[in-house]
Amino acid sequence: HEPRPDWSDFHRDAEEAIPPDMPEPLGEPIEITGFVDSDHAGDKVTRRSRTGVLLHANTSPIIWHSKKQTSIETSSFGSEFAAMKVAVELIEGLRYKLRMMGLPLVGPACLKSDNMSVIKNSSIPESVLKKKSNSIACHCVREQAAAGVVLVSYEPTQSNLADMLTKA
Repeated sequence: HEPRPDWSDFHRDAEEAIPPDMPEPLGEPIEITGFVDSDHAGDKVTRRSRTGVLLHANTSPIIWHSKKQTSIETSSFGSEFAAMKVAVELIEGLRYKLRMMGLPLVGPACLKSDNMSVIKNSSIPESVLKKKSNSIACHCVREQAAAGVVLVSYEPTQSNLADMLTKA
């Protein structure tokens, strides 16, 4: 994993929602790795983008998500951030389920994307966004990064496993 940035000036109170009634974790720790991608305006009729997310527990793929986005994004940055937000929400749910099954987790989930602008805006605390829809998705992702739920990193397009989930 890459080092986690210092979010204390921007998201002081960010913390992962740990279930208070979860059982004591037992067994080998599980590492969650996710791949996320979108195909900007891939639908030729509606110009909606498709989100693709693939989540692994250790080396086993356990969750895949491929769905047309509900809004039309005018930039690839916007469609990639919308996809990143979906990936973070899926990771939050998976971490909760694994904890409630009594399984220990290894640090934050490593979430990989092939869009450097999204990665920088998700992992550099000082970055700011002006467009409201992008800003909302960005803050959702950044808050979970600050809470230690996800660590966003770069994955080249050629090896981004979620790419196959964005193709018709």
